[in-house]
Amino acid sequence: MNENRSPADVLDDADSVDADAAPDPREKPMGFLEHLEELRWTLVKCAIVLAVAATAVGYFLKEFNAVLLWPLRHVQAERAGLTLELSTRSVMESFGIIIQLCGWGGLALAAPFMLYFIGQFVAPALNEKERRLILPSGFSAFVLFILGSAFGFLLLVPSTLRVSLEINDLLGFSTTWTPDSYYSLLTWLVLGVGLAFEFPLLIVIAIYFGLLRVETLRKFRRHSVVAIFIIAAIVTPTPDPFTQTMFAVPLYVLFELAVLVGARVQARRDARLAAEDIA
Repeated sequence: MNENRSPADVLDDADSVDADAAPDPREKPMGFLEHLEELRWTLVKCAIVLAVAATAVGYFLKEFNAVLLWPLRHVQAERAGLTLELSTRSVMESFGIIIQLCGWGGLALAAPFMLYFIGQFVAPALNEKERRLILPSGFSAFVLFILGSAFGFLLLVPSTLRVSLEINDLLGFSTTWTPDSYYSLLTWLVLGVGLAFEFPLLIVIAIYFGLLRVETLRKFRRHSVVAIFIIAAIVTPTPDPFTQTMFAVPLYVLFELAVLVGARVQARRDARLAAEDIA
């Protein structure tokens, strides 16, 4: 078996499976109430794994919080003599932060298991072709989200903090940040960048289903660059061009990779359709 397979190869294999294959006669159709019962147990399992993950985050809250504070400590270490401490402004703010950390942290840990349970519920309704397409797409989406989240956490968050400090120095303001403002920034950048990194996969899937042509992408490449910078301006909270460009460059690289993979997918799709027309 060839291990060096591209996404285009996987999509082509999925496309080669007969979508109208006869169902297994051993499989009995489920009734409406049985589907509801299956859905109920799927939701129960998702709720249980989310509760367990949130509890684990709460148990290791101090260690988990230390990881999330890395961008702040990293920027502080770059500036000798600078003390950056998060200050609460209300009595209940700390309780809200704990709920936020356990909620988002538990969701991040439980997400793979929840998606697996949802996949088990949906899988019987899919044919072999759809199953073979959704697995590589789901894995690619997971990898792209992790890469985007890591990029936002390791690069964009520290860059945003530096810009904020420089503006404060320029205007002569003292720096006093609240935990709510810091964790809101962290959540927005990590999740926002992670989701933004999914767009190349959407392009390839659109090409695979014939909703988009590679020629159109190449024709409107300049417009795509403008759209990428608009996305960067929306996701990044600071208006400085350096942070926006730092985010836009990897998005454009992913766009070009999507065009390359999409070209192979489109070529094989066109060849298959031409062969079907001849037959």
